[in-house]
Amino acid sequence: MNARPLAAAVVGRGLVDPAAPLVAADDEGFARGRAAFETLRVYGGRPFRLEEHLERLRASSTRLGLPEPGADELRDAAEAALAQAAIGDAVLRLYWTPGVPPEGPRGIALVSAVPDWIEPARARGQRLVSLAYPRRSVPWLLPGTKSVSYATHIAAETEAKRRGADDALLVDLDGTVLEGPVTNVWWREGERVLTPSLELGILAGETRAALLELADGEGYEVEEGQYAVERIGAADELFTSSSVREVMPVAALDGRSYESHEAAVRLQAALRRAAVPTGG
Repeated sequence: MNARPLAAAVVGRGLVDPAAPLVAADDEGFARGRAAFETLRVYGGRPFRLEEHLERLRASSTRLGLPEPGADELRDAAEAALAQAAIGDAVLRLYWTPGVPPEGPRGIALVSAVPDWIEPARARGQRLVSLAYPRRSVPWLLPGTKSVSYATHIAAETEAKRRGADDALLVDLDGTVLEGPVTNVWWREGERVLTPSLELGILAGETRAALLELADGEGYEVEEGQYAVERIGAADELFTSSSVREVMPVAALDGRSYESHEAAVRLQAALRRAAVPTGG
């Protein structure tokens, strides 16, 4: 998140100055990265799959040992921040931190503009490199948890750019395809699209869930499983998904080019139809 948020709201306080300090220095969300968060797109003023994101925030908070967030309070904070930002298409971020005594947990809603690099990247397709990354397959490693501990994810993006790519594809030490630093990964083999299973400890992306629902209507069979990275090398196309980037075509992985973006284009259009309000 590079640009200053357009609006911010704190549970129990309402709207606040986005430039003002919102988290105490001794809040473990800041000091130790022990906080949960969600990021989602807003279309025509409406957050897409808000209830599903709130449920995932609750699940992440539970795994982190935090009190369960109040969905109604976070929803109210999000609505207040969106009204203040007065922008139809935006990025909404929800944070739930331990807070500090005697205040207790803190919920924060931030509204930002959609990054301006996304559409040009979608038009040309991103270049990826594969990086070794041990899977989080045991409970104490917090598989599927969306926490603010993002140092290794940022390091993966930085390393990918150092190698001349746009982003990374994380691959387990045994060669199993996992996910991107902030994305789920997909590829197409004929009329079938494949994506790694959640049993591998990857994040259950809400855009991933939406595409699983939409693929059949676009004529694609979906397969989830455990796949070696070599499987992608023979694929007809490769793409990623996330709430902010939506469906992002991939132009190359480790120097192997992908000319077709057929499924990515069709699924992106289907996602927008599902997300944009009628008449929006």
